[in-house]
Amino acid sequence: MSIAEAARLSGVSVHTLRYYERSGMMPTTPMRTSGGTRRYGSAELEWIHTCKKLRSLGMSTDLIRRYVDLVRAGPGNEADRLHLLEAQRERVLAQQAQLSMDLEMINGKIQAYRERLEQGSADKIWSVPREP
Repeated sequence: MSIAEAARLSGVSVHTLRYYERSGMMPTTPMRTSGGTRRYGSAELEWIHTCKKLRSLGMSTDLIRRYVDLVRAGPGNEADRLHLLEAQRERVLAQQAQLSMDLEMINGKIQAYRERLEQGSADKIWSVPREP
């Protein structure tokens, strides 16, 4: 399939696909026609989805590249791959914990506003003093 079709099917831009390829985030490069046009297969499409998911999980391009390098190297480094993924999971869990604290704070603020609105005193919440 063409790069445009691969982009459409994977939900990323053509520019992003070229970036993934240039930056070493794909374990294989798409085949090219005699005219130099990229031709993507199902394996490349699967990796595009993997890269997209890893990026959405907050994994840096450097770490994705490291993961791809390990995959490209073949069998024997599965423990290294596992370690890389476990480290990313820890980062995601830390972000999740922070988001939970942030959500708790926002929920507290919402509750305070609701209570003040019910009491008719919402105008007193964090008012900026006006100069005389």
